[in-house]
Amino acid sequence: MYDWFLGGTQNWAVDREFGRKVERVWPHIRIVAKQNRQFMNRVVRHALDAGIRQFVDLGSGEPTIGNVHEVVRRHLPRGQRARVAYVDYEPISVVHSTAMLDQDRAQDWATVAQHDLRDVPGVLADRDIRRLIDFSKPVCLLMIAVLHFLGDDDRPGDLVRAYRDELAPGSWLGLSHIASDEAEPVGKIQIERFGEAYQKTTNPLWVRDREEIEGWFDGWELVRPGFVHLPDWRPERRVTETEAEGRPFAWCGVGEKH
Repeated sequence: MYDWFLGGTQNWAVDREFGRKVERVWPHIRIVAKQNRQFMNRVVRHALDAGIRQFVDLGSGEPTIGNVHEVVRRHLPRGQRARVAYVDYEPISVVHSTAMLDQDRAQDWATVAQHDLRDVPGVLADRDIRRLIDFSKPVCLLMIAVLHFLGDDDRPGDLVRAYRDELAPGSWLGLSHIASDEAEPVGKIQIERFGEAYQKTTNPLWVRDREEIEGWFDGWELVRPGFVHLPDWRPERRVTETEAEGRPFAWCGVGEKH
């Protein structure tokens, strides 16, 4: 469904059907989905500019437009090498991601591992991930639009901290999360109904506010421009009026470990 919102081709009839249902409930979802993907792409490019050469994408999902290894391949200076590890718990996503890497001839520097991101030891000890990622060196850890699929019982703050504790100094953590605390009343109602639609699926969704999400970076320095809405993190062009309508529906940030 995410791929369909982005205008991709890796989606099925059931995705499009549920996507149309969700879009009727929350008309801004397509805008926010694109802003979220653009944010992730900018984080990867700026991490490369900062000298980071290792990327771990937790909850990577189905392959779609602008995957991490594709951004790395386009932006990495000639003659340099980087490593990318995708992690997702859904078998179909893993199969499709593996096929994508095979087709892109990226198997020697990118991999995909099947794990639930809540299993921190399992993720960090995975043989394929360890083959490529050296956690004694800086890593850009991506938790993009995935933590809102974890309920309070999953203790997402503790989960983020567990991953942060295993990263080397110089590492980055980039995350984004759906929110509505700065939305107009109509927007708050739309997000509430959006969440209700997901409660009937195998991936229920939780909406949180800025204070809670920003707190997951405690102890780390926020990379400029700090904790902001998706289109405001190092934008590369002026945000259109239509795009601005999606601004209040998500928070994002990048933290650096010193």
